[in-house]
Amino acid sequence: MEMIASNFAELLHPITLLIIFAASLVGIFLGAIPGLSGGLGVALLLPLSFGLDPHVGLAMLISIWVGGTSGAMIGSILLGIPGSPSAIATTFDGYPMTKNGEVVRALGAAITASFIGTFISIIVAAFLSRILADLALKLGPWEYFSLGVCAISLVAALARESVFHGLAAAALGLLCSSVGFAPIDGYPRFAFGNMYLNSGFDLVSLMIGFFAIKQILMEFARGSQVMPEFDAKTITGFGVTLKDYTSNAVNIFRSFMIGLWIGFLPGMGSGLSNMVSYAYAKNSSKHPEKFGKGCIDGVFASETANNASVGGSLIPMVALGIPGDGTTAILLGGLMIHGIQAGPLLFTNNPDIVYTLFNTALISAILVFISQFFGMRLFPAILKVPYQYLYSAIVLLCYMGVFVGAGTEFNFIIMLGFAILGLLMDWARMPVGPFVLAFILGPMLESNLRKGFTYTDQGIWPFFTRPISGILLALALISIIWPYVKPLLKKSQGQSGERESSLAP
Repeated sequence: MEMIASNFAELLHPITLLIIFAASLVGIFLGAIPGLSGGLGVALLLPLSFGLDPHVGLAMLISIWVGGTSGAMIGSILLGIPGSPSAIATTFDGYPMTKNGEVVRALGAAITASFIGTFISIIVAAFLSRILADLALKLGPWEYFSLGVCAISLVAALARESVFHGLAAAALGLLCSSVGFAPIDGYPRFAFGNMYLNSGFDLVSLMIGFFAIKQILMEFARGSQVMPEFDAKTITGFGVTLKDYTSNAVNIFRSFMIGLWIGFLPGMGSGLSNMVSYAYAKNSSKHPEKFGKGCIDGVFASETANNASVGGSLIPMVALGIPGDGTTAILLGGLMIHGIQAGPLLFTNNPDIVYTLFNTALISAILVFISQFFGMRLFPAILKVPYQYLYSAIVLLCYMGVFVGAGTEFNFIIMLGFAILGLLMDWARMPVGPFVLAFILGPMLESNLRKGFTYTDQGIWPFFTRPISGILLALALISIIWPYVKPLLKKSQGQSGERESSLAP
């Protein structure tokens, strides 16, 4: 306990605290810009941390990550353009709330949910990292494959149009994810001799094309460039009522557990957790028809889950030396460069580093919360910018984000290609969610599927006979057939009720 207090005192030193605050603001700024993210900020500032004290350098990187994860919701809510994959599901209801004139309410819900997810997940990770990491070690490729299938099936089954459209979109996403070198043997596929396609389609280019360029094209085509009106003087508190919190208590808790669980599964992260939690929230809601039209429940679900993944992702990195996602992989590299070996011995050899990681995340979560609370009065001001200037600036930032993320002009073509594909999918009534989720999970699914076949001579059966894997596949099957079975059950119940009433004297 004395070491924890000492570490807190060190982090609260004015200079160190200023660095944490500045890094958090940088993270929020990068997270809000389409194509950039807190993870990119960690990568860009990683060399700068080498010349700093390990505690200060790691504190700076952690703060950027926390700020970027939370800041990604700003673009999702105000413009319908997610700053990173972790905020894709936030666009589904956050942007419709903005168009409905509820921008402050959406921002307030997202800011609160982000703080709850980050702060509590860090506390849980600090106390349970070793225990939860031991559970993750017991999962093999069979369970990881089944988890991915279950996630995609659940999201596809909740598609607005039909299960068929959702599964078709997921299949198209899996097809696009297979472009490039195969994950096991490195064989190039669907590259057609183009060296730029050997590494596959870039996720940043896909995301910007799907959500930014397509959105702008659709707004111009519909002639709906008028931004909603708002008066900053009327903003009080978070714009969210106590009833909103109480009615979403179960939703927030469930989304938190989903984000924490998916976060500490290596290779998963917030890009998956926000989609899965949104799907569960819609499936469990008493009014699922409101989702996608401006329902605050969807904002609470996605933002709680993606920020809970921050604490979850730290668990395997600290306890096992295994990165939970791409950002923690960069952080792991930073530890190694400073001569610190992550893993079970980290708690014994460098307990001060462990406390620095968790304490910094807690401090940064509080600073991000305060910054966004006051910034909430300024964020909606972007809606007052004339659309001809706003959209031009967004397109410019999109091209910059694609180039910074990939370093090649060829990805401009990919971005425009996915924008056109997004328009065609809208015309065919194919939802975007299953496509993006399948694209993100595609390499993981293929890799674990092939590992599952090679790790045993029993073929496909371990995917069904291993308890956790079998349960996940069963849930996937139920989620697909349930939308077809549910109307039949209601119809049969209605007919039986009519029969009983006709027989009554």
